[in-house]
Amino acid sequence: MSNITRRQFLGTAVAAGAASALSFPKMVRGQGLNEKLQVGFIAVGGRAGAHTEASYKAGLQCVAFAEVDKTRWGGVTGRQGWEQAKGYTDWRKVFENHGKELDVVFVATPDHTHFAPSMTAVSMGIHCYTEKPLTWSVREAQLLAAAYAKNPKVVTQQGNQGHAGEGWRQAYEYVKAGAVGEVTEFHTWTNRPIWPQGGGRPEGSDPVPETLDWESWIGPAPMRPYKGNRTYHDFAWRGFVDFGSGALGDMACHTTDGIYSIMEPGYAATAEPYIMTGPVTDMWPAGMIVKSTYRATSSRPGFRTFWYEGNDGTGRPLMPIPPEELASKGRPMNLPRTGNLIYGTKGKLLVEGDYWERVRLLPLERHNEFGEPAKLLERSPGHHEEFFMACRGEKPREFSRSNWSYSGPMAANIQLGNLCARAGKKLELDESGKITSDPKINDLAWREPREGWGPLAMNV
Repeated sequence: MSNITRRQFLGTAVAAGAASALSFPKMVRGQGLNEKLQVGFIAVGGRAGAHTEASYKAGLQCVAFAEVDKTRWGGVTGRQGWEQAKGYTDWRKVFENHGKELDVVFVATPDHTHFAPSMTAVSMGIHCYTEKPLTWSVREAQLLAAAYAKNPKVVTQQGNQGHAGEGWRQAYEYVKAGAVGEVTEFHTWTNRPIWPQGGGRPEGSDPVPETLDWESWIGPAPMRPYKGNRTYHDFAWRGFVDFGSGALGDMACHTTDGIYSIMEPGYAATAEPYIMTGPVTDMWPAGMIVKSTYRATSSRPGFRTFWYEGNDGTGRPLMPIPPEELASKGRPMNLPRTGNLIYGTKGKLLVEGDYWERVRLLPLERHNEFGEPAKLLERSPGHHEEFFMACRGEKPREFSRSNWSYSGPMAANIQLGNLCARAGKKLELDESGKITSDPKINDLAWREPREGWGPLAMNV
């Protein structure tokens, strides 16, 4: 097993044959349209249940899976026709023992264990769907984007299912129709966290359940004692810096998705912790606002984004000030609990919900007057459907629209927001995504994996 080194962080490419010691799968994937795609799952509980269900309904055949918690194995073996799938607690065994058989892999582990199996999959030529956020760190996201470019026959997808929806497409079409003029600002807010944040590391330890492989759950992160009562597994890990990405990592891949689709921003020019309720310790703070700026291009001016999460320390949610145009017939209206405000030189758009469920011009009277914009974008057959159709070869790989050429830079920018919070200061970046204002902070953009828990193969 080869681990990522500091040299990969600095940009040194791994040779294309880095994975030659492993058994490689079929050279051409998804071309036998009368054959079932052979699928493996890295995690089968929690959110992963949506992927096992979608795969089962789509007629895929499960070969093997990894799940650290054996109480969840029934999510695969309890399905008719999947009873013989081989189960492991260690994700590495799926690739070591079944890599030659697999066409597709789904990765739906906690954030800190996304990168290694995802990089292993694409480097071995296996189509890969990875839950959001794509990675735990800035540099991991950049490396997965590079791996997608280096492996042109591989289909990839990030698990931001709202990207298949109607809302961001409508917002895009309003913007392109000139409804708000040139876009200057996005304000995005969420009702997360809904798990503990703002505390320190729990003291003491508890016996590890016999059904849980704690070593595999920790994976690339620094080892620490197990604590029961769902302290880490199977939910509250999101609030801990070593394992999760807080509210920003949990929801921004959904709630800011439209920003990346509409603006195509590239890497941020700056990111700063505009407001924080406290410093980042073992856990993410209880609340923060992150401000980022993006460079102008030949087709649009530069713009700013503001991300709001958690509360101000008194229990009051951090949210933008409602615009005057939100009032209807002189009566003030409240903002929805999650959403976006898009500010332009000629107007404003209100986007309701995490998945851009409803898009309205403000004031509402102007929305009615403007009418529906012309449809400029193809509509999606569905999030999983995009991925499966591309994997089968029915569509080009780019048909899986949240592929890593799109979602890699998105994830990097999102984790940059967390990175500036950890640094506690404004960061400036060049167009390649490298921090220039304080180069030492680049070290925080990457974490050397614990020995043995890096990718089994890297082709970047």
